[in-house]
Amino acid sequence: MSSARAIIAKLRQRQTPSREELAWFATGLADGTVTDAQAGAFAMAVCLNGLGDVGRVALTIAMRDSGQVLQWPDSGPVLDKHSTGGVGDCVSLVLAPALAACGAVVPMVSGRGLGHTGGTLDKLEAIPGVSTQADEARFRDIVGKVGCAIVGASAQVAPADRRLYAVRDVTSTVESLDLITASILSKKLAAGLDALVLDVKVGSGAFMKDTDAARGLANALVTTANAAGCKTTALITDMSQPVAPALGNAVEVAEALRVLTGQTRGALVEISAVLGGILLNNAGLVDDVQAGADAIVAAITDGRAADRFGAMIAAMGGPVHFVDNWARFLPEATVIREVAAPHAGYVSAMDGEALGMAVVAMGGGRTVETDTINPAVGFSGVARLGTRMERGQPLAVIHAARPLDADRAEAALRAAISLTPEASAVPGLISERIG
Repeated sequence: MSSARAIIAKLRQRQTPSREELAWFATGLADGTVTDAQAGAFAMAVCLNGLGDVGRVALTIAMRDSGQVLQWPDSGPVLDKHSTGGVGDCVSLVLAPALAACGAVVPMVSGRGLGHTGGTLDKLEAIPGVSTQADEARFRDIVGKVGCAIVGASAQVAPADRRLYAVRDVTSTVESLDLITASILSKKLAAGLDALVLDVKVGSGAFMKDTDAARGLANALVTTANAAGCKTTALITDMSQPVAPALGNAVEVAEALRVLTGQTRGALVEISAVLGGILLNNAGLVDDVQAGADAIVAAITDGRAADRFGAMIAAMGGPVHFVDNWARFLPEATVIREVAAPHAGYVSAMDGEALGMAVVAMGGGRTVETDTINPAVGFSGVARLGTRMERGQPLAVIHAARPLDADRAEAALRAAISLTPEASAVPGLISERIG
C-alpha cells in the first residue's frame, strides 16, 4: 500500500518512485487523498531532485489517467499541436481547420493567456457568441461534424494536473522540467491523440529566452510523449518577433482570417505548413513532410480551411457567416492610432515580452486570474525585423480603449523596437527539429 509520506521520502533520498506509486499519488491528487502540504512537498522534491526519464513518463501517464481519456474509434488519425507560448502566435486558428480539411481529426484542448503571451481561448472568445467551454458530448459533436474543435480543458481532464499546477504556482516549483512536461502532456494525451507536434518557442517574445533551455524542454517532451505511445515531434522556432504582425485577441483573429481568406501569407502560413506537414506525415496521410506542408498550403489557398473554421465557429455559438463578414463581427477599439518611425533605419531588434506586457496593460491580458479581458485592444501592422523604415512610416497601429492607454502603449512600443542605420541578420523561423 503506497502512502504520500513514503513517496515523498523516496524523492527526498533521490530515488525514483515506481510506476504504481506515482499512479497512486496522481489519483490522490485528483480525489483529495493527498493533502496540499504533501502535494507541495512532492513538487519541491521533484523540482530539486528530478524524476529521470522513466519517472517523468510514469508521472505523465498517471496524471493523464487521473481523469477522462477520450477515444475516437471510428475516426481518422487524431492529431494536435501545442505551443509553449509567445506573442502574435495565432497558429492554432489556421492549423486546426487546415488539418481537418486534410482528413485529420483535431480535438484541440487549449489554454488562456499567461503572463505576456496570449491564449487561444481568449482569441476565439473575441468572436461574438463563441463559447470555448464544452462537456464531452458537445466536444465530440463539434469534432464529429466539423473535424476540429478548440476548447478549454474540462474539470474531468487530468484533474491531478489541475491540483498540482495550483500548488506549484504558490510553492515556486513552476520551473521544474519534469513537472512542466507532465503538466503539458497529461492534458494533451488525455484527448486520445495518435500524433502530436510541439512548437517550442525561443526568443524575446517567448517564455524561454535561451536556446539550450528550449532544446532541453523539447527533448523532454518528445521523449516522454513517444514513450507514452503518442508519435511526437518538436520544432524549436524563433520568437524574436511576433509570429503574426499583431498582438491582442481580436487583432490576431483578424490576422488569421486574412490568411484563411487569402489576403496575406507570411510567417503564419510558413510555420502552419511545416507543423501540419509533420503531423500529416507522422499520421501516414502523406508520403513525406514536404507533401504534408503542400497539403496544408493547398487547404488554405483553396478555401477549405476557411470553410472548416467557419463551421467550427458556428458550432461553438458564433456567427453562422463569420468568415464572410469577419471584419463586421470583431470588436473595434475606441482609439486607433498609428505610431510613426522617429527616424529612418532598419528594424533590427524587438522586445516581444515588452510588447506583450503593453497589451496586457491596455486590458488585453490578465495580471490576475479574475481580470476581465478587453478583446479589442492590442497592436496591428507591427513592422517586421529587417524592414527598412523611412521617417514617419508606421511602426505599428495601436488599438486602445482610452487615449491615456494609447499614450502608454506608444511609449512601450517605441522602447521595444530598435531602428539602426544598418540591417541586422534576421533569425530563421525554424532552427531545429527534434524527434
